[in-house]
Amino acid sequence: MAGEGYLIEFRQIGNSMKVSAVDPASGKEVSITGPANAARHDLTRLAVQKLEYVLRKEQP
Repeated sequence: MAGEGYLIEFRQIGNSMKVSAVDPASGKEVSITGPANAARHDLTRLAVQKLEYVLRKEQP
């Protein structure tokens, strides 16, 4: 799953940053919320980890 490429979206809501990660192959989407002043690469890493967890969990 890693390295396949995911779509990442950032949306700031007040002092928080909502980060959505989408797997283009399956259309599965997850999101996380973190502090708006957190490093984007850290928020991206967490969102991708959550997406990969969800994708692994749904495998037969």
